[in-house]
Amino acid sequence: MPSNTEPRSATHYVAPIEETPLLAVDQVNEDEKTRSLWTDAWESMRRRPTFWISSVLILLIIVVAIAPGLFTHLDPRAANLDDSNEGPRAGHLLGFTRQGYDVYARVIWGAQNSLIVGLLATVLVTIVGVVIGALAGFYGGWLDTIVSRIGDVFFSIPTVLGAIVIMSVVPARNAVTVSLVLAVFAWPQIARIMRGAVLSAKQADYVTASAALGVSRFTTLVRHVIPNSLAPVIVVATVSLGTFIVAEATLSFLGIGLPPSALSWGLDIGAAQSSIRTSPSTIFWPSAALSITVLAFLLLGDVVRDALDPKARARR
Repeated sequence: MPSNTEPRSATHYVAPIEETPLLAVDQVNEDEKTRSLWTDAWESMRRRPTFWISSVLILLIIVVAIAPGLFTHLDPRAANLDDSNEGPRAGHLLGFTRQGYDVYARVIWGAQNSLIVGLLATVLVTIVGVVIGALAGFYGGWLDTIVSRIGDVFFSIPTVLGAIVIMSVVPARNAVTVSLVLAVFAWPQIARIMRGAVLSAKQADYVTASAALGVSRFTTLVRHVIPNSLAPVIVVATVSLGTFIVAEATLSFLGIGLPPSALSWGLDIGAAQSSIRTSPSTIFWPSAALSITVLAFLLLGDVVRDALDPKARARR
């Protein structure tokens, strides 16, 4: 019997309209670039007062070495025995040496040779050390063994002592000769540091990827491995520059560095030691200039080391 009740229509569920605004979704900022090692290092260094103090001092020393005439019009080689060990007076701020030279002029002009030797020796050591260390670390085998044993031999000879022995028999003494002799005995330090950095870098994925793409090993070494291994070398090179300036001053002080006619802080310190009791200022000022220069490079080296240290970067 048919039912008189009408069939019920199916009930459809309608979701309520959400009037609350959707929460903002985190988005990746495509414009934001990954911070590189050097960007991170710069951000770290520029926050350190030591960096700015050492940089200003080094910049001032470089300007003095390049253009000493801007700081004094006096001839550093003009001597007058009537002014021997005389104190400061108008136009002669720091007095005179025993030989009658103007101390201020000698200090200003002495920066040139000291900085030339330091920079040239550092460049030579860095180039030789990077090339030898990179080849030994990347290719390994017999090349690594030979380089390591030769480096051990040079490590057993103190740089200054070896330079004293060689410079005592070298007929031509000038800034280039001193720099070459210092570089001969100092390259193993950079080479060993570079070798260790390359040994670590060559395990990276980009080296494996380069090999899979058919890139030659030498090309991979030059384009990828060496640039990514230079950070510790830069730190050591910065500190070494100050060390080489001290080494040049030591050799000149002993009379086997630059010739007596040259202008050098080491030569002035050696010449003033005989009158240290009667006129101590003649040895104080070149010693102070040498100490400030070396200290500036050491401070900069410490700041650079802290900025490029992977552990320090991980903490930031």
